[in-house]
Amino acid sequence: MKLVLVIDDEDGIRSSLSGILKDEGYAVTSEASGEAGLKTFTEKMPNAVLLDVWLPDRDGADILRDMVKINKNIPVIMISGHSDIDTAIKTIKIGAYDFIEKPLSLDRLVITVENALKFNGLSEKKAILAESLPERFEFIGETESIKTLKEKIIKAAPSSAPVLITGENGTGKEIAARAVHLNSLRKDEPFIAINCAAIPEELIESEIFGYEKGAFTGAAARKKGKFELADGGTIFLDEIGDMSLRMQSKILRVLQENKFQRVGGESEIESDVRVIAATNKDPELEISAGRFRRDLFYRLNVIPLYIPPLRERKNDIPLLIDYFIKIFGGNAGRLEIEENAVNILKDYNWPGNVRELKNIIERFSILNMHNRITEKDVRMELKIKANVIVSEADGVQHRRTESSEAKQSPADDSSLDFESYMAAGSFKQAKEYFEKAYLIRKLKENNNNVTRTAQILGMSRRNLQKRIYALDIIF
Repeated sequence: MKLVLVIDDEDGIRSSLSGILKDEGYAVTSEASGEAGLKTFTEKMPNAVLLDVWLPDRDGADILRDMVKINKNIPVIMISGHSDIDTAIKTIKIGAYDFIEKPLSLDRLVITVENALKFNGLSEKKAILAESLPERFEFIGETESIKTLKEKIIKAAPSSAPVLITGENGTGKEIAARAVHLNSLRKDEPFIAINCAAIPEELIESEIFGYEKGAFTGAAARKKGKFELADGGTIFLDEIGDMSLRMQSKILRVLQENKFQRVGGESEIESDVRVIAATNKDPELEISAGRFRRDLFYRLNVIPLYIPPLRERKNDIPLLIDYFIKIFGGNAGRLEIEENAVNILKDYNWPGNVRELKNIIERFSILNMHNRITEKDVRMELKIKANVIVSEADGVQHRRTESSEAKQSPADDSSLDFESYMAAGSFKQAKEYFEKAYLIRKLKENNNNVTRTAQILGMSRRNLQKRIYALDIIF
């Protein structure tokens, strides 16, 4: 429900305006002085304000200046019975949405408030859309699995049904989610992504649903959550498998009833949001282990999308290389790559999937001085050595590439040995080498299960996840 703040020192005016606006379906709060009105404005952040020019404690124009500084997107309608054209022009220049003279025309007042609220909605939406512009990356590939995925996205996009995207880290789950949104009827509305694994458990509810003033220490004013900001559009819950069971139940309620409450709030807020969720885990295994709600899985899995790892679609690698070269190579002239270099990249196992390939090409575009990626460059980047072998059948020499990354599990510590520590340039770097090697070994011992590894190490899962990201450990 939209909230309108009325600030006027006359009891009759406040009572009359409150009654009319409530009859129109708005929530109304009123104050008799400028300072009290400014305080309420700051705390409640209304959708629109009716502000009298003449107030007993402060000039209405001064209050307007303060409001514009606090939030210029909230429309303020000035009202006065003792005004002239100069006053009207002055307040409009300061930032007033409109100016209405007393005695008030109720029809005009209602229409002005309605238009102001539309203006508020458009301003807020514009700000949200600016933050949710689609990334420039696209789904590139011609293998059957990618063709099928693209076709499924196009077919599923026009509906508002929930989508569950599964796949390993780095395969492009968010790109798939954005593709669903951009091909849907909601494409002109916000797309808001939330990384559920990156937000602390104690903050995730207030981040997703918002909170009321005083809901917890530090909640100085009401704040809208992601579901409220995404109204009419799409919300992407990335790594939903890392969300607690308590939060999963709250997401399930939104999917069932299309309603939610802010933290510390009592009123229900309706939600017109399409939910797309993603996880790098196997949902069935997580359900069996008691870490994922089966009823939530069924609610989300209306349209399942699976993104295969890059090692299962190696024929797409040359296309992806060319695509990333076009994106990143434009800064310093056309970036080229040798055919042998492409072949090595094609044979690599890609534990980090498309994200790893993108990062490598971007790194080459920045650090390569000759705008040409050679076979030697790729071997050094991937730490691959070439061996020459002799075929017993025909005695012809063939070149074979061996990669520790390709033959061993992604979380392997073979390259982080004592010599690495001794070659470190500083004590800090040596400690990072050791920490990375230690964590990789412990993850490998626990089949790359982050939760189990964290328990064994005596640290929280979230802290371990942060160190994994900081040390660039891929698994």
